[in-house]
Amino acid sequence: MLATRDCVFTSESVTEGHPDKVCDQISDAVLDAVLQDDIERGRIGQSRVACETFITVGLVIVGGEISTEAWVDVNELVRNLVREIGYTNKKYGFNYSTCGILNAIGRQSPDIAQGVNVGGAGDQGLMIGFACDETSELMPMPISLAHKITLRLAEVRRANILPYLGPDGKSQVTVEYREGKPHRVDTVVIAAQHTEEILDPARNNAFITKAAKDEIIDKVALAVLPKDLVDAKTKFYVNETGKFVVGGPQSDTGMTGRKIIVDTYGGWAPHGGGAFSGKDPTKVDRSATYMARYVAKNLVAAGLAREALVQLAYAIGVAEPVSVMIDTAGTGVVPDTQLTTMVRKAFPLTPKGMIDHLQLLRPIYCKTASYGHFGRSLPEFTWEATDKAGELKKLA
Repeated sequence: MLATRDCVFTSESVTEGHPDKVCDQISDAVLDAVLQDDIERGRIGQSRVACETFITVGLVIVGGEISTEAWVDVNELVRNLVREIGYTNKKYGFNYSTCGILNAIGRQSPDIAQGVNVGGAGDQGLMIGFACDETSELMPMPISLAHKITLRLAEVRRANILPYLGPDGKSQVTVEYREGKPHRVDTVVIAAQHTEEILDPARNNAFITKAAKDEIIDKVALAVLPKDLVDAKTKFYVNETGKFVVGGPQSDTGMTGRKIIVDTYGGWAPHGGGAFSGKDPTKVDRSATYMARYVAKNLVAAGLAREALVQLAYAIGVAEPVSVMIDTAGTGVVPDTQLTTMVRKAFPLTPKGMIDHLQLLRPIYCKTASYGHFGRSLPEFTWEATDKAGELKKLA
């Protein structure tokens, strides 16, 4: 438990228009298209996808290894997705209709396939799941609030509440803990791409106006932060370089898998190391991390611990995990070793078992690729269910 004493902790989130997140969404949209085609043609579970995307000024490169009978129009897919994200005008420095697109997709190695096709894990590695009771979604408070702010940035942009905002943006939230519990929001950082209309001519158009800054704080941050955690000492920093007109792929390259801490627990819990987006669920980087979250959340929901960290580890080509570890940081009502035994009984931990139980062969993944894979109550996110809590209580 990180916050067993008085301390502060910071987590960040990024919007769907951040270059790295654009890449994550493209990679997962390709995966979704392949899975949808498999469903329609009765080939469920046959395709293997490991898709990577790179984006820069005026160019999108989609690569990786895919073995499938499906055909995906990558050009159309990329343009449609970039348009939906919001890069629809040259004023944002990147445009869905004029960007170049390069398809560099190859096939998966048959050496990997021969172990995966019989039910083994698609790679070796360790995966981490986490849950804690400090928010209703059983997530750490800092990452939960950071995601709420970036989601709000997108909401006010799309609804024309703040029409001058662009697709790119970031948030960062620092929470002060006292005696291991969230006490107050100490600092909020927002970087929001915008058009030139809110630049201050009195300051040589090098800074946004104070009115715009105050409006972003009011309409974005204060609209979603818990009122009882914000006080007169809470600090707000908005576009502190002065302005953020040049953003998105025009200002920074993007790549799939570079926001794995944003994707998970904001640094509060360890990370197994593997990225998620663009990978089909035979890759335990994805399926086992989802299962580990599912396990951890159900342990906390069952009241068996205030927080739970779950580690699963696999060997390539082997179905059963080589290790299962539960750590409740001293908050468990029964020993961690007993919880580990219970988890092995209650949860399917082979790749096939996890895929079947969590229904992971559906085209659900583009929704996961921004604003976090965990802590959101969407019907597609089966790993956020707490339907195993009752069974765990009985086992305990």
